[in-house]
Amino acid sequence: MTDIADRAATERLPSVLDTPLKVVNRRLPLTVPPGTSLAECLRVIQRSGIGDSVLVVDDDGRLCGVLTERDIFRELIGTNADLSAPVETLMNAEPNTLRLEDTIRSAIELMETGRYRNVPIVNAAGRVAGIVRQHDVLRFLAESFPEELLNLPPRPHLVLDGPEGA
Repeated sequence: MTDIADRAATERLPSVLDTPLKVVNRRLPLTVPPGTSLAECLRVIQRSGIGDSVLVVDDDGRLCGVLTERDIFRELIGTNADLSAPVETLMNAEPNTLRLEDTIRSAIELMETGRYRNVPIVNAAGRVAGIVRQHDVLRFLAESFPEELLNLPPRPHLVLDGPEGA
């Protein structure tokens, strides 16, 4: 690493990782009510234009469960699954969640240990307050260190024997 990157890692990164999730820009999650068919959940994901999880949220806004891409590929793709079945037959009814007061460090640790790409954020009453994605965390970290990122060589792991170029 360069001197700038070394300094950023030792001086600023610990404090940035302890920043609450409420400062991270997030997109609204894809949500469906309980009883939604698996086919409709797939349509919601298709309409979003991105691969994503679907949060199952009741009328009070409380999180009931999560249907992930991993669930869909493992259980639905290439099978004769009944797509008219309700989402409850396949969703995770006890997903791991975070709160807006939790730190970016907590999100990274949960994503790493649980191999999650998306983690629902709930308030004290269990109501959905958003979703944090790996992409959201990476973007926040990149925006926190613009100078360090802009000054890194394109391939920092390569060491050149001499000057590059003509």
